[in-house]
Amino acid sequence: MSALPTGEPGPEVLVPHWLTADHRAQLADVVREALAARLVHPVTAIHLEDVLTELHVAAARDAVWPASAARVRLATGWGADVLPVRLSVAELTGVLALPTLPEALRHMLDTGARS
Repeated sequence: MSALPTGEPGPEVLVPHWLTADHRAQLADVVREALAARLVHPVTAIHLEDVLTELHVAAARDAVWPASAARVRLATGWGADVLPVRLSVAELTGVLALPTLPEALRHMLDTGARS
């Protein structure tokens, strides 16, 4: 193990948010609408584009390595359509700032709660 140099930022942490297919579709729709309206800061737009990418990556990750998410779903009793969507702090902040984000989805993303 090596220490990071003093003053250097550490690696970005991606936190998984376990979302159903419906929640992932809602999130994608809200993010696409915000990007199309061009009402977000350009840096926030980059983070929101990364959210869209992660939504695709989450599905691809499950197709290639289905056992990881399947174990969590089995242990929690969640449905087969629940997948982890890994978001950085900046991505999550950008999503939570969107006024059209459905309240139930906002609550799940903000608290980590599952409905």
